[in-house]
Amino acid sequence: MSTSTWIALGVIALLVVWVIAIYNGLVAMRQRVNQAFADIDVQLKQRHDLIPNLVETVKGYASHERGTLEAVVQARNAALTAQGPAQVAAAENMLTGALRGLLALAEAYPDLKANTNFQQLQTELADIENKIAAARRFFNSAVQEYNTGIQQFPAALFAASFGFTPQVFFDLGEARPQLEQAPQVKF
Repeated sequence: MSTSTWIALGVIALLVVWVIAIYNGLVAMRQRVNQAFADIDVQLKQRHDLIPNLVETVKGYASHERGTLEAVVQARNAALTAQGPAQVAAAENMLTGALRGLLALAEAYPDLKANTNFQQLQTELADIENKIAAARRFFNSAVQEYNTGIQQFPAALFAASFGFTPQVFFDLGEARPQLEQAPQVKF
């Protein structure tokens, strides 16, 4: 074999190694996104498991607030069946709004507010909400890194053909203004 043949084979080998390195980097970023979403899912499961206890505690003190309690249960059921980051985010936003209404009931019922079980559940819920917020930040960071990775040159040349598509951020979306407002308590 001639020198030019060896050079051509060397260049081809380098190109193959380069494409493999790009592909493996994209796979690693996609796995970080999947792992980050799984972390959110774990926190949401804990939240979903806590909600029936919270509803039952409130039910004992505010049984005539049936509409609020039913809204929480329906929102929880919708959140349990949601699939994918966008649908889960929308369902969780509805659930967050329903929970805010449920927790606002405590202001109208001093006995409920003083109940130690309710206080403990409320503390656990606040802790879980903080963990969910941290998991969302990590997920969104992983999505940003992944989306940037598949759009940057030279990976952009190969990403679509290898099946790498942009991911959706876990965002509050249009519900953000409502979720950032403090709940209003009316007597």
